[in-house]
Amino acid sequence: MGTSNGSESRGPRCIALVGPYLSGKTSLLEAILERTGKITRAGSVNDGNTVGDSSPEARSHKMSTELNTATTEFMGESFTFIDCPGSVEYLQEMKGALPAVDAAIVVCEPDEKKIPALQLILKELEDIGVPHFLFLNKIDNTDGQVRTILKSLQIASSTPLVLRQIPIWENGIATGFVDLALERAYVYREQAPSKVIELPDTLKSREEEAHFQMLEQLADYDDELMEQLLEDMEPPRDKVFEGLSQDLEEGVICPVFLGSALKGHGIFRLLKALRHEAPFIDRTAARLGASARPDETIVQILKTFHTSHGGKLSLARVLAGSVRDSMTLYGPEGMTERVSGVFTLTGSEPKKTDDGRTGATLALGRLDQVKTGMTLSSEKGGTDQLIMPEPRAPVYAAAAHVMEHKDEVKFTAAVAKILEEDPSLRLDHTQDTNQMVLWGQGEMHLRVALEKLQGRYSIGVELKERLIPYKETIRKKTEIRGRHKKQSGGHGQFGDVVIEIRPLPRGSGFEFTETISGGVVPRQYIPSVELGVKDYLKKGPLGFPAVDIGVTLKDGSYHTVDSSDMAFRTAGRIAMSEGMPECRPVLLEPVMAVEIDIPSDATARINAIISGKRGHILGFDAKPGWPGWDQVNAQIPESELGNLIIELRSATAGVGTFKATFDHLTELTGRLADQVIQARAEA
Repeated sequence: MGTSNGSESRGPRCIALVGPYLSGKTSLLEAILERTGKITRAGSVNDGNTVGDSSPEARSHKMSTELNTATTEFMGESFTFIDCPGSVEYLQEMKGALPAVDAAIVVCEPDEKKIPALQLILKELEDIGVPHFLFLNKIDNTDGQVRTILKSLQIASSTPLVLRQIPIWENGIATGFVDLALERAYVYREQAPSKVIELPDTLKSREEEAHFQMLEQLADYDDELMEQLLEDMEPPRDKVFEGLSQDLEEGVICPVFLGSALKGHGIFRLLKALRHEAPFIDRTAARLGASARPDETIVQILKTFHTSHGGKLSLARVLAGSVRDSMTLYGPEGMTERVSGVFTLTGSEPKKTDDGRTGATLALGRLDQVKTGMTLSSEKGGTDQLIMPEPRAPVYAAAAHVMEHKDEVKFTAAVAKILEEDPSLRLDHTQDTNQMVLWGQGEMHLRVALEKLQGRYSIGVELKERLIPYKETIRKKTEIRGRHKKQSGGHGQFGDVVIEIRPLPRGSGFEFTETISGGVVPRQYIPSVELGVKDYLKKGPLGFPAVDIGVTLKDGSYHTVDSSDMAFRTAGRIAMSEGMPECRPVLLEPVMAVEIDIPSDATARINAIISGKRGHILGFDAKPGWPGWDQVNAQIPESELGNLIIELRSATAGVGTFKATFDHLTELTGRLADQVIQARAEA
């Protein structure tokens, strides 16, 4: 069913702007807002005066670090545009918002180096079924034929790319375009709508050929159109637009438009295509499986913001019903929240609104318990939670050190807000190394998180190298006596034990047994001996937690007055401290099972990277569902993973990634072991 009538009753639409880093998404948003009269003049990323990228961090780095939204009107219809970051380190922002948008505009450049990054984005759209257009930006900077460019871009798309326009060239510069659906020629005008001109004679044959190719692609999904083409009949224009709209909604084509966001070229025709062809909220709700009862309101939370003045804001798409200030919404597991303010967002600027109808994209105030990805309902008991993407697995880590002791309590609350805004960040407290470890998607990702802590909450945090959770074990057994005897007036302390310390098979952990006979150690003190043994194992003779060790309590003695739980705990610890150095202690390093995803042409380079990290390749195969990609499985010591993501991205035009899980511990000896032990002793 097409959506070409643009009926206002079908509600505002929500369009995502996505694409590789530096492809021009924020500039396109500026051009759209200027063309629709929302702003009087388009800003510039370099000048730091755009509607999007309004945060201090985005301004400082001249890159999007979180999604930005703006609502505008075009020919009487309301559109909210969500500008998503293109950096691979911020793809979580896009992943959170995409499921609930009506369509996406994929902004890309005529640059083959960007094709792997483009594939990441197109694959995400295809997997979740979001209809999408492709806007070939910077057409004024290309020196290649559009047909050739389109052929190279098709590698990144499983969906056929359907050219909707061809450029008009003059002296190697794109001065306008021909709309293949309307069969009209337009000439670009700087920061103004294009002007209709007569189709140049030199272009007529090329236009006819391209128009027919477009119709042929549409006919693959339309038997009636196929018959008309076979009979050399020109289909009615309405039929062509109906086919374009239907095929877009069904995800069987990706229409391609041309233009220049910086110069405002091609914007009006792109907006016209959105108005006539992008699906409405009813189709989006059906795709998501959001089924509302009569008079029920259903909203999907796309993003969480913590603002310095307005508190928490939850960016939400109204899938059914309407939202108003002070209404009660219900979430999962009995959650109940009251809306405290309904706003539209223009960049980071909230503005109160009373238009919360179906399809609207709004910021809802102070839903304290609500998280990104939740589905809320006006019905008590809530509604089914729609499937939203899991947070991206972290690939880069550093230890976070709060610079001033007085800020440590504040740090916990502040970092919780930043993690709530960005689920692809994670903070762990590592017991073995006593470090707080911040995990994320790359070096810039962590750096921007620290800038937010400093800028918003005045908390200074520095990143240090993450300590690896090495362990140690032993190679031989020994039997040792541990005696604790202390007399200091009144009751003394007396505990005496004989224990056997022995190595266990790798992965066994710790085992404590006893073979006491004749009551030489009273039964009530045996658990205290075990506690003393465990106390020592927290830090063995090499300075690391000791594992895969068995201890048997074999003998001992006690004093009827001076023995106690504490005395026997101390005796157990003393026995371990004297016996363990005799058991030939050895360092153990953690080895990770690593799954690496990379374009196939980079596989040879990745093999060299793995070998250089003391890794072992277990095998590789084609990545399922990803044409032109491989999946390499390897085992790599955890200590070698620190910069793996940086090297992978360097070797794969920024798109390589990996997942790592603990696999086993293995002995580390020689110079590397000596360096680790010395570094821990000096720490």
